[in-house]
Amino acid sequence: MAWVLITVAAIVAVVVLGWFASRALLSRLGAASRRSPHEMRAGLSPRARALVDRAFEDLDPARLLDYHVHVAGNGSGGTGCCITPQMLSWWHPIKRIQLAVYMDSAGVRHFDRADGEFMAHLATLVRTIERHGRHCLLAFDQHHLENGDVDVERTELYVPNEYVFELHEKHPDLFLPVISVHPYRPDALDELDLYGARGARIVKWLPNAMGMDPASPRCDAFYDRLVHWRMALLTHVGVEKAIDSRGLQDVGNPLRLRRPLERGVKVIAAHCGSLGKGKDLDHPGAPDRPNFELFLRMMDEPRYAGLLFGELSAVGQSNRGTGPIGVMLERTDLHPRLVNGSDWPLPAINVLYSTRSYERDGYVTKDERASLREIYDFNPLLFDLVLKRTLKHPRTGARFPAAVFHSHPELGP
Repeated sequence: MAWVLITVAAIVAVVVLGWFASRALLSRLGAASRRSPHEMRAGLSPRARALVDRAFEDLDPARLLDYHVHVAGNGSGGTGCCITPQMLSWWHPIKRIQLAVYMDSAGVRHFDRADGEFMAHLATLVRTIERHGRHCLLAFDQHHLENGDVDVERTELYVPNEYVFELHEKHPDLFLPVISVHPYRPDALDELDLYGARGARIVKWLPNAMGMDPASPRCDAFYDRLVHWRMALLTHVGVEKAIDSRGLQDVGNPLRLRRPLERGVKVIAAHCGSLGKGKDLDHPGAPDRPNFELFLRMMDEPRYAGLLFGELSAVGQSNRGTGPIGVMLERTDLHPRLVNGSDWPLPAINVLYSTRSYERDGYVTKDERASLREIYDFNPLLFDLVLKRTLKHPRTGARFPAAVFHSHPELGP
């Protein structure tokens, strides 16, 4: 009997502590913006407004494109989206708090209307940017096993391809659809044909969470079909932290992208491999190397010019330091092969971005940092863009050119 009481007490304690912890975390981590984006036009100081104007002065809104914007939901409104039940249970307090932070950051206040509120908030953020471009909305396929079956237990997030197409058709001036197709699905090639015929030009993968190996021969037919439809592969590279990837971090190794590249697939390496270490597959037995170093090795191989591209989402987050973003600024030879992404809604999670470190290391001035924080209070999505356009290498003075923020002519869509 005593152990039953102890167990019940422990459960109650976890629930209570988890609830209060989640409220504290929400105020500290997620949705750190304190003011409505509608107030931004009148609310920004002249100094902050000047920083925004400078960021946009050579950008063409017709070509401005964010390649990496997440969509999520629980299926409310018949969207077909879903999230793992673990995120709804206090038996999994970390996941439960994680969901609360994500919801708050994405502007979701009512769980039973989550899908609609997520997109309404995102559309508001985009529309209140005076010279906004368009944003690629990422579908997200389920985790699949080697035999092609769906692994429900390992699927934390699912966003159907049809949903992102519906959002594009509803807001063609704001959003473009990016499909997600697992190569182990029995109908994978049919799915590529279906959406290729409808105009899809980019496929999203997160191998660490979805369970595919980019270096597997079983992906060859999939790669050939991508080439047929002139589809680029936007794939996560490096260690994954946001979605459960236990036991599968090795498939995020940049060197595993050699197989699709050798078959002529244009590959966009999300985050430039800027987190964690991977095996040096080119030199068996050698020590593990930073994934960012392995990514740069690939970028420096002449045979991959015109095929391999880097994508800047998350490269400047606090958990990566200023090192990777500094290298990408300094390597002006790589700028023609870079594209921009925000990884929304992560920019709205305050703890992930430290303007203090950028000022400390000389990438922004004190005044620029103050203006960036001011912009963040109104619109974290705008902040992400203005931050990247403001960064200046402390030694060389190099900045990211306008072309990095435009749709790339070799990638579409």
